[in-house]
Amino acid sequence: MAGMIERRVVLTLLAAPAVARAQGFPARPLRLVIPFTSGGSNDIVGRLLAEAMAARLGQPIVVENRGGAGGLLGNDLVAKAPPDGYTILLAGSGSFVISSLTVPRVPYDVVNGFAAIGLVGAAPNVIAVNPELPVRNLAELRDYARAHPPITFGTPGAGTTAHALGAMVALTLGFPIEFIHYRGTAPALTDVVAGRLQMITNAAAPFLPFLASGRLRALAIAGRQRASILPEVPTSVEEGFPEIESATWYGLLAPAGTPREAIGRLHAALNASLEDPGLRARMVENGVEIETSPTPEDFGRFLVTERERWSAVVQRANLRAE
Repeated sequence: MAGMIERRVVLTLLAAPAVARAQGFPARPLRLVIPFTSGGSNDIVGRLLAEAMAARLGQPIVVENRGGAGGLLGNDLVAKAPPDGYTILLAGSGSFVISSLTVPRVPYDVVNGFAAIGLVGAAPNVIAVNPELPVRNLAELRDYARAHPPITFGTPGAGTTAHALGAMVALTLGFPIEFIHYRGTAPALTDVVAGRLQMITNAAAPFLPFLASGRLRALAIAGRQRASILPEVPTSVEEGFPEIESATWYGLLAPAGTPREAIGRLHAALNASLEDPGLRARMVENGVEIETSPTPEDFGRFLVTERERWSAVVQRANLRAE
């Protein structure tokens, strides 16, 4: 009996520092890793969240852009960070789910290497072209692309949502496409606007100034509902192509093994931030429809469902990171 009591005391003492750290969490600045270069939709969403959550956590959140490999480099950095809650990841449908389905080997455990924090929301994707391309809708794109193959398409990285949506568009409309992969949305968008590439898809936010100035032309919203920030742009369903449907969602993850108390604190700060009218307005301005998860576990179940859904899309399009 005495030996059992001693062992319990030892185990309690060993657990005490972790519990104390979690209860005092956060006691120093945090790091939010965005797995893309600055200037894209992920960067915009991540920086808005970092500012709002820092105010509620009482500690600064330092944003670190780690672009490359369609998000895998940034994901890997967080997966291998100390599981103490001080390093978190802005995950997305492309950078976290699709990218892991399109490469032969991922350098981290996709299923068990992360702890879910919470869902942020989703942004409908815009299918856009350089205005020199003589097309104004998806049917005209189909006819032009079949007559002038291949269409050159810029992506923020192999295995991203944009890559998958581009493949979906080409497969549905039946034309050849040449993918040019970058380390983020901004450089891909720069080359489309400059006329070096013909086509791009992404959440609306980074496109807005170029659409307003006429340096980029939106053909359709890839979904069933029009975007509130681009109400004049019809949907792929309205244009007769219901198979083309994709939205970019965003959420927060931490390394597996992060204390539950720290996860709970981060989840509460995230949801409280997303309830703030000022942040909600800024998110909507950038094309993000807010959708929170009641618990971290709910977000974890959402990730499982998303992986199953996109796995079917990747297989159908035979999508592979090059």
